[in-house]
Amino acid sequence: MTIQTVGAEPAPRTDQAPPALVLDRVSKHYGDSVGASDLDLAVAPGELVTLIGPSGCGKSTTLRLVAGLERPDEGTIRIAGDVVADGRRFQEPERRRVGLVFQDHALFPHLTVAKNVAFGLDRFSRAERRARVGEVLELVRLHHLAGRYPHELSGGEQQRVALARALAPRPAVVLLDEPFSSLDESLRAQVRRDTTAALRETGTTAVLVTHDQTEALSVGHRVVVMHDGVIEQADTPERVFEQPSTRFVASFMGDADFLPARVHRALLTCEIGIVSTVPGWADSDVDVDVVLRPHEVALHPDPDSPARVSAVEYHGAFVLHHVRLASGRTLRSWQPHNVRHPVGTPVAVSVTAGTTPTLLVDDRAVTAPPPARPGAPTGRSPMSDELGKSFLR
Repeated sequence: MTIQTVGAEPAPRTDQAPPALVLDRVSKHYGDSVGASDLDLAVAPGELVTLIGPSGCGKSTTLRLVAGLERPDEGTIRIAGDVVADGRRFQEPERRRVGLVFQDHALFPHLTVAKNVAFGLDRFSRAERRARVGEVLELVRLHHLAGRYPHELSGGEQQRVALARALAPRPAVVLLDEPFSSLDESLRAQVRRDTTAALRETGTTAVLVTHDQTEALSVGHRVVVMHDGVIEQADTPERVFEQPSTRFVASFMGDADFLPARVHRALLTCEIGIVSTVPGWADSDVDVDVVLRPHEVALHPDPDSPARVSAVEYHGAFVLHHVRLASGRTLRSWQPHNVRHPVGTPVAVSVTAGTTPTLLVDDRAVTAPPPARPGAPTGRSPMSDELGKSFLR
């Protein structure tokens, strides 16, 4: 999985102004089902946050809570410093200074583009309304289509009208619920770039819900990964992909394979051999799982290796190799398009130079040795003992 971050500019600084949006221990239940559980999140002014997770993880519920379409059972929501929901008060959606962009655009078919954009500008004078409509249509490069009706526009143009309508009232936060999912792939990429550029040009704070991992990583200043109603990790795209905080994040945000491994005296080993050193673990003897992504796995033919190529997938610029190890476990490895090891080829498997793999203990990432529990067994498995015999003499 190749990640290209299009947002070259740094994320807004969070120490200069109060957050534009705050969720403080927010929860929402639907009977016995958990929609959102104990959410804590602060979004800085001008920050673009992408919210991602599998279906039913709570991302749309979170957006609806912020918009005022749902009432939280617990916790506090603040927008631009104002409490809009807590145990005592609940502000209606139209009073929240929130702009909404939906995947189906939700344009009024009987209104022109200009009138669709002007729909939420009742508090503006007629002259102000006309000027603001022209301003946001110029921003999304649709001023020349102001007199058209929605059915006369392409899908991408309709999406840009929806964005212009959301931006027109100068909201404190714009919420985008999978806004590009109805577009075909090539158009989707262009509209996504245009939307991101418009949000950043205006310094708009935005939360974008998506189910697309590449989209989440390439668009947001930060990525919030949700699972079963909770936030698993909220961090920069680079840290979410390269330093996942849990097994779920590692497997959901890109391809990942997991191998049982052992850290003994700062040396990390698994069945493919020595993976790396682990600074700070000099006195450790700990079983872990090591996370390996396909671009971190190197291959070269070796007739004496017990590992065999079990499948080969051509992806154009790259070729994905599936390798069955002696244990029966499988690793995946990306190779350049001109490197193809046929199925059945014995290959030596190693880790590419410079890789700093993520280590998991009890499905959570660790950067320091876990504390020993008094009276607890060492937890060393037969496999770790074999690794010790093989690699740590």
